[in-house]
Amino acid sequence: MYDLAPHLDADVEPGTNLLFSGPPMTGKRRLAMDLLADGTTAGDGTIIVTTKDGADRVLRDYAKRVPYEGKPVAVVDCVTRQQGVGDVRDDDRIKYTSSPVDMTGIGIKLSEFLQAFYRDRGIERNRIMVHSLSTLLMYSDLQTVFRFLHVFTGRVQSVDGLGLFCIDSTAHDDQTMNTLKQLFDGIITFSEDDEPDVRLA
Repeated sequence: MYDLAPHLDADVEPGTNLLFSGPPMTGKRRLAMDLLADGTTAGDGTIIVTTKDGADRVLRDYAKRVPYEGKPVAVVDCVTRQQGVGDVRDDDRIKYTSSPVDMTGIGIKLSEFLQAFYRDRGIERNRIMVHSLSTLLMYSDLQTVFRFLHVFTGRVQSVDGLGLFCIDSTAHDDQTMNTLKQLFDGIITFSEDDEPDVRLA
């Protein structure tokens, strides 16, 4: 199943945003992390926006895939401060927002990392993962999340990046899913008993 990563790398154009959609525990996050790791190995920048796990856990998991010390790997952590850890400070590797509700903050922190990688360090290819859109939809209404993602996917497109967005399809109704799908250039649908279905625009 996970030999999909190199095929996707070969098939997608710069500036592409992909939606990884399926039930929990079907491999969405794993495939997205594999694609990020392939990028890190190739010298691309990596930015992970996490609304589910704290940055330390995300980076520990990422280190099992690829050694990232000294490489452009960064995390926007939307979890730690919400859990009451108030004394964490932004640094070159991790930036914190107050919670997944703070979409303005998420956008700003993403832009700061993109500027640091793309403009300041001359890294022309950057990969950005958001895990998970379902958490954003738990805290905010569909219209707010749609507006946020419209801007977010536009940023990915403008820097010729690769955007990877995970969503738990079983947590949302068809209208929500169909509305969000409009924003993406391709959708990879995961199921419990079959290979992922890849549809690229």
